[in-house]
Amino acid sequence: MTQAIGWTGVARLGLVQACMGAVVVLTTSTLNRVMVVELALAAVLPGLMVALHYLVQISRPRMGHGSDVGGRRTPWIIGGMALLAAGGMTATLGTVWAGSHTVAGLAVALLGFLMIGTGVSACGTNLLVMLAKSVPAQRRGPAATLVWIMMIAGFAITAGLAGRWLDPYSPERLLQVAACICVLAVAITTLAVLGLERGPAPAADANPGSTPVAFGPALRQVWAEPAARRFTIFVFFSMLAYSAQDLILEPFAGSVFGYTPGSSTQLSGVQHGGVLLGMLMVAGAGLLSARMPQKAWARAIGSLRGWTVGGCLASGLAMAGLALAGLVGSDWPLKTNVFLLGVANGAFSIGAIGSMMRMAGEGRSSREGVRMGLWGAAQALAFGIGGLLGTLASDIAHWLLAAPGSAYASVFALESCMFFVSAALAWNIRLVTQQTSASTESPRTPEPRAAAMQVAHET
Repeated sequence: MTQAIGWTGVARLGLVQACMGAVVVLTTSTLNRVMVVELALAAVLPGLMVALHYLVQISRPRMGHGSDVGGRRTPWIIGGMALLAAGGMTATLGTVWAGSHTVAGLAVALLGFLMIGTGVSACGTNLLVMLAKSVPAQRRGPAATLVWIMMIAGFAITAGLAGRWLDPYSPERLLQVAACICVLAVAITTLAVLGLERGPAPAADANPGSTPVAFGPALRQVWAEPAARRFTIFVFFSMLAYSAQDLILEPFAGSVFGYTPGSSTQLSGVQHGGVLLGMLMVAGAGLLSARMPQKAWARAIGSLRGWTVGGCLASGLAMAGLALAGLVGSDWPLKTNVFLLGVANGAFSIGAIGSMMRMAGEGRSSREGVRMGLWGAAQALAFGIGGLLGTLASDIAHWLLAAPGSAYASVFALESCMFFVSAALAWNIRLVTQQTSASTESPRTPEPRAAAMQVAHET
């Protein structure tokens, strides 16, 4: 069974997240560029493949259920990474083959992206479950921050090194670079997770000799839990708002503020810097709360619920600022506004991930994987359609409104309202948890009142 782990164990799981980021960025960034530039294919083709890899992640609840039944997460993490790496190589082979046989190559690349989405589902879902079950409550915010920073580092390091190794470009060099990244990802993941789960695997449904519940009934049981259901809706809605601005922020900066392509790319860097600061703020508050648990003010600033709700509200205000920027024009402090948006986004996302880790174990026992998978599927679907909805709303606004600034302002205002609604959803999840924690079936918490008090302390 998974035992409590220290910061070294958290860092080991962070290495797995970094490996996932390394393989994913190879396919979503490098292969995307090769298809569009070197192969001169329509940009919609890699775009559809990336969207497909998100769509496949609706399988996350099923992956989580499989590990719930077996009682171990390690095989799913290693197996998922192996499938992810195999998908990365398959997608790379298909991209290279598309240079001479377009249809056949794209078909192979499509298969690769399907494998990538499935591998991310198996590995990522069970990585979060292991993290949730092995990290003490007071460390979950800082632990989530560390793991996500390591994932971002995986993105950055892979993009930088792969870019250097690929010059001068050739199909053979692309295959070599992809093979190195994929093999290293599997090897590092295997070494990182071995030994984190100790002892015999727990019996299914925590009752020795019991018959494992099938996936369908297990999913219905989780969906019937008010807190889990409302948190799923919150994750989808908040991540939809989060991702809807990704593809229109830089065009907005160029169209309304006259930014050059280089300047708008730097603006994206400013936003990511804000996201990192927001994550670190949550981590610092969590560590301070853990050091001084007897202080009411320390517990308050370390509240994951507070960072989630507050981050959504701050994101809504920042998006409202961008709406005003579209109306005011060049006099508006755009960089400051975008930086503050990044800080708010980073704070609410880590607060939400930490809350996700806490809530995974609430409710019926042996359903942690299904809950985490359900929330991961909601996030993936939101990211898959967020960019499409953002650009579609922008096109409609430009068609209805003559002034570009007013068109963008209307879209940003809509996203601002989505963040405010997300804050209300996050607040209501806490209320439902309070009302139901004392009556929820859970063999691992024989004293319902004590469990409710623990939930209140963790938030």
